[in-house]
Amino acid sequence: MKRKHKLGDPLISIVIPAFNEARGIQAAIGTVDEIVANEFEGYEILVVDDGSKDDTCEKIRELACKNPSIKLIKLTKNFGKEAALVAGLRKSRGQVVVVLDSDLQHPPSLILDMYQIWKTRGVKVVNGVKKERQQEGFFKRVSAASFYALMKTLTGSDLKNQTDFKLMDREVVDRYVELPENRRFFRGLIPWLGYSSENVYFSPDQRNAGTTGWSLPGLAKMGIMAICSFSSLPMQGVTLLGCATFLASIVMGIHTIGMKLTGQAVEGFATVILLLLFVGSVIMISLGIIGQYISMIYHEVKRRPGYLIEQTVNIDETE
Repeated sequence: MKRKHKLGDPLISIVIPAFNEARGIQAAIGTVDEIVANEFEGYEILVVDDGSKDDTCEKIRELACKNPSIKLIKLTKNFGKEAALVAGLRKSRGQVVVVLDSDLQHPPSLILDMYQIWKTRGVKVVNGVKKERQQEGFFKRVSAASFYALMKTLTGSDLKNQTDFKLMDREVVDRYVELPENRRFFRGLIPWLGYSSENVYFSPDQRNAGTTGWSLPGLAKMGIMAICSFSSLPMQGVTLLGCATFLASIVMGIHTIGMKLTGQAVEGFATVILLLLFVGSVIMISLGIIGQYISMIYHEVKRRPGYLIEQTVNIDETE
């Protein structure tokens, strides 16, 4: 159900998830605030502290105490960026909502262009898309390209131009937060909703401070979760692996029987070892794929909330 816009609600909401960004969070919020305050009469900046271990929360609270348009949502621990996004989107009240990172690699100045596209062209989603990945290493670029190709092959979804930097109509936000699942993949679920969209392109700036919180294992885990969330083809691949193993065993059996009948010696020790290693590998891979799906089902059926809020600043909790 679409949220009714109330008198006094802001025109635009900015949602910024933050984790251990104490060195640059105030500069980032200040930059965003300066841009939107000059262009929009009503706005709010919701910064979600995702269980930071440094004094990120204190830095945000300091600004929020001075400016009621800056709002703090502090989670009890680090639940992950996807959960932090949901927390911010659920508390947002604007007619349009923009999601951007706290490191200023998503240029806040682009918000104005995104808003004009939403206002004049009637699209529901405006994506901020990188022109290039000049700051990423070769391995990371290849990994990203491989993930997008695999995602398109297995799910039919082309996520190449999908990022976390988006402007969304209120209707899109409401539909997204109504989805029942806890484990989410934001950049995959928004296009899955099917609303009209356009892209604007930008060159990412250098981080304003600190280093990225994403590690290769973390990105790999997110990629596996994303694929399993949108496709059951890996499960069907288990069946194909089983069929391939069965056919290989038939061929091997026919070959062995043929050699036996012709009186040739059957030196099977090395062959048996290789066959056992092959079959064992197939079984373990299959169990891993099945286990991933069972793990995701396990986390969903518990119905445990995706995040817990410890405290908020400048947010009316009666709504």
